[in-house]
This record gives sequence, C-alpha cells and structure tokens, in this order.
Amino acid sequence: MTFTAFSPKQLKVLTWWCRNSVYKDRDAIICDGAVRSGKTMCMSVSFIAWAMGSFNDTSFALCGKTVTSLRRNVITPLLPILRELGFECSEKVSKGLVEVTYGRTSNRFYLFGGRDESSAALIQGLTLGGVLLDEVALMPRSFVEQALARCSVTGSKLWFNCNPENPLHWFYTEWIKKAEEKNCLYLHFVMEDNPSLSKAIIERYHNLYSGAFYERFVEGKWVAAEGLVYPFFNSDGHVSDAPVCCEKYYISCDYGTVNPFSLGLWGLYDGVWYRIDEYYWSSKREGSLKTDEEYYEKLCELACGKNIESIIADPSAVSFMECIRRHGKFRVIPAKNDVADGIRRVSEAIRGGRIKICGCCKDILREFSLYRWADGTQKDAPEKENDHAMDDMRYFVSTILYGAGDDGFAVIAAERM
Repeated sequence: MTFTAFSPKQLKVLTWWCRNSVYKDRDAIICDGAVRSGKTMCMSVSFIAWAMGSFNDTSFALCGKTVTSLRRNVITPLLPILRELGFECSEKVSKGLVEVTYGRTSNRFYLFGGRDESSAALIQGLTLGGVLLDEVALMPRSFVEQALARCSVTGSKLWFNCNPENPLHWFYTEWIKKAEEKNCLYLHFVMEDNPSLSKAIIERYHNLYSGAFYERFVEGKWVAAEGLVYPFFNSDGHVSDAPVCCEKYYISCDYGTVNPFSLGLWGLYDGVWYRIDEYYWSSKREGSLKTDEEYYEKLCELACGKNIESIIADPSAVSFMECIRRHGKFRVIPAKNDVADGIRRVSEAIRGGRIKICGCCKDILREFSLYRWADGTQKDAPEKENDHAMDDMRYFVSTILYGAGDDGFAVIAAERM
C-alpha cells in the first residue's frame, strides 16, 4: 500500500506524540466521527510507531469489539503497511499476539475482544505500556476501564477510536465531553478528512443514509437513533438538579436476579416529582448475584432515613415484596403493569414537566438513550433490554401519578403501616 497524501487531521494523529509536537504531553488521544474518514488506519500506524519509538520489550494491547473484527478492521490492513515501513511482524494467531521488531527493538501486541461484561476478565493481570481501543463505543465500560487500568508503565498513553453512538453513551459523557479535563487530544473526523475518498464516493455515502444514521455515519454526530420510545427526552429540558428537600418520597422497583435490578427514589417538590437517586445492579456486569436480603439492604440505603410513603414494586417480584413486608419497615404496593398505557403516561408526565430526572441517576439516563420499539415503530412492544430503570419509572408513574384513574393526573398518598 502506498500513501500519497495525508490530511492535516491525519497528520496530527500520526505525529501528536512526537518530541516536537505541542501535544506530546497529552495522556490520550480520541478520534471519533464519520465512517470512512481515515481515522482508523492512521491511528493504528501511529500507535505502533509510538510504541516502537518509546519502549522495548514491553507489552501493549490492541482491542476491538471482537478479535475477529479487530483482525478484519485493523490487523489485516495494518501488517502489510508496517512491513513496507521496515518493521518485522510475526502474528501468533493461537496466542492472540503480534510481535513487532525494528532493529534491536521488539515489543508484544496482544489482541483482545471487548464483547460483553465478562470480557474484562480476559485482560486482567497484564502490565501494559499502552492500549488502542478500536470501536470503543461498542465495548462495555467494565472492559474499557480494566484495559486502561493495565497501563501502569511510565510514559504509557491511551488511544481511542470510534464512530458515534447515542448522546448519553458513557464514553461520550465521560471521555469526549471531558477530554480537556482528562488531558486528551480530541479530534473529530468527517469524510472530507480522508483524501483517499473521491468526491463521487463521498456523494454516494451522503445519498446512502438518512435521519439519525446520516447524522452519525456521515456527519459524525452523537445523536439518538430512530425508534426510541422517548425520542423527545433531552438533557436540557428533562434533567435537573435534585431539590434540597421534598414533601413526599416513594421508591419504585424493577426486580431482577439474572436480569438487572433497579430502584428509583422519587421526591415531590413544588408539584414536580424528581428521581433524586437510584440503585442499579446488573449481575452480568458485576459478575455476581444478590439475594433478596442484600437487595433489601440497598433499598434501606437508598431510603437513607427519609419518610418513604410506599415501595412500588414489580408485581412479579413476589419473594422480594414478602421480604419487605417481613421486615415491617416499609409499605409495599404491587405496581400497575400495563406496558402500553404506562409508556403513554410516562410520555405525558415527561412532556408536561411533571417528572424530572436528576443528573446523578446515570443508569436511567443511559436507558433513555437505548430504550426502543422492537420493530422500530410504535405498533409493537419495546425491546426487552435496556428497560429496567424504564420499567421502575413506569411503575411509579402508573401507580402513583395516575393512581386515581387512567386519564386524570393525580398524586395519591398511600397510608403507612
């Protein structure tokens, strides 16, 4: 492969770590943006060049969504380029390892796939001089954070590359929006940053997509995908700071053992119900199950001495409701659980400003950006994933806000035991 020209943005990726660069002291680089914008190849070549110029006999990690996609998107096109540049490359497929040598310098590059929450265990125990995470927005946060924690060698740097996802995605909120705070060089790519694309090819991509996918794949924007159950929800209008004190409090609960368990603490202030705190446990993400008694302890911690009117519980959570009743501290009410009507009521409550979500409730904010209709329309039920905080919110709205009837807005105060 022969490179004839690089765009200014690609050159910045290739040289940001060099001795004379104004960005040499940055700890990380993030490249996001449109598909086919030339960011992946420049980043992978730069990563290897930096590693070989900065370390010897050191381990590094190259990570993708899966090892298969990593080999297809990065390793297969990268190795011929490295060999043309004078590097000796030896891939040991069975070990998930590429050894790269230049003169007397030799380093090891391990290949990892961040498919799901269990993938974090694969990278534990390594000590790394750096990591490149390709398609980082498709990887679970636990895997990414475990990979970053491995980079403890002095002079190590972090390399991130991705196409955009939804605007409440954890990587966008925690890394891209905080790039300066984390001492990262952030570069946003569009197709025009790739000089190898002809005008005809760029025009083809412009005609290929529409709607949210056009904004993501062509314009490189972090926008919500189509088919969301609550597409109107946004951080500017519906996310708020928590009030100092509230007139009443309820806790809503969606129960799960293998599936996630979600609690929401709701407080009434000046006619508006705020989700002021939450507890969320995913056994798949965390790697362990909790008992009803352990969940009850978390419920008590969430209540934190407040006068809770009632617990609004998942009606299928028979054992957990019995656990709550047995302790005698809280009243528990089985929630109204009509999905279609519940979604309609939640939509009305959000649009009408009757409920607001506080910024500390990260899991429900994450689910707002992922909760979608099963067929992309409103004719079927929502997909049964990313719906646990969504369900506990629906239980609260249907049972408390609309507890006096299906069509009128009402707030009921349950009598305490």
